[in-house]
Amino acid sequence: MKKNVSITELTDCAICPRACHADRRLENSGFCGSGVGFHIGSICVHKGEEPVLSGTRGMCNVFFTRCNMHCIYCQNAQISRNRGPILGREMKLAEIVTQIEEILETGISIVGFVSPSHVILQMRSIIEAIRSDGINPTFVMNTNTYDKVETIVSLADMIDVYLPDLKYMDSDLAARYSATPDYPKVATAAIAEMYRQKGSQIVLDDEGLIRSGLIVRHLVLPGQIENSVACLRFIAEHLSPEVHLSVMSQYRPTEAVKDHPLLGRTLYPKEYDEVLDALDLLGLDNGWIQEMESSAEYVPDFSSPDPFEEP
Repeated sequence: MKKNVSITELTDCAICPRACHADRRLENSGFCGSGVGFHIGSICVHKGEEPVLSGTRGMCNVFFTRCNMHCIYCQNAQISRNRGPILGREMKLAEIVTQIEEILETGISIVGFVSPSHVILQMRSIIEAIRSDGINPTFVMNTNTYDKVETIVSLADMIDVYLPDLKYMDSDLAARYSATPDYPKVATAAIAEMYRQKGSQIVLDDEGLIRSGLIVRHLVLPGQIENSVACLRFIAEHLSPEVHLSVMSQYRPTEAVKDHPLLGRTLYPKEYDEVLDALDLLGLDNGWIQEMESSAEYVPDFSSPDPFEEP
């Protein structure tokens, strides 16, 4: 029997570091504006993740709506806005599980949960329901990393692969761009716990797909090279130079920031090159980088059944 989320913790919500203590039974309560059920932006096959995740067939990604951050440049704003209309719909747990399992039946073996920090209980319920059906894919937590350490501890036996962003080491920048002045402290503590659990080595299967491990993502933002270098330095000096990284050049301005003095443009090649030079100097050799042209390749449209399908 598939169990839905117990709402006890959500009537005085402190699931994420904001600890709003909102009653999520009420409409648009708390910072994220999320309810107690399952509100999904998309369940789809995504072939644009790192090679060890996507392989040749792609992975199954479950995109939750709303967010516990407020990144003014968010590429997923169609589904992630905390207030106002968004795309997506309320779904039953059984319906979600059925859609995921239908994708897994095609030969895909990895399930990713995108932006789950404010819906940890819902994510847990989905994983438990799939496992109760005797199906054991690789479960990936694709997180903005505004997560409590105790949350990550509680997921040790549930999440196979952590895929955290490390967005900022600059508190002022985190406050201006994402309404999270404590992000550096929170995110580094959460990633340190992920590293404690998984270490720096990733486990691959015979097809070269990841089965266990940690991959830290960092999106390089225009005009913020010092912040990027600081993020890389934290990983090299406080975790390990062996940690696998995904350093992304794919930033593309959305309509919301088209007139911003820095965020209103794509990344300059010389900016990305500076970050890659720092990567080398710090001895961070494991992972992936992107072509500069990638800024045109990763813009989803959640009004489509396949948000990442090329027009």
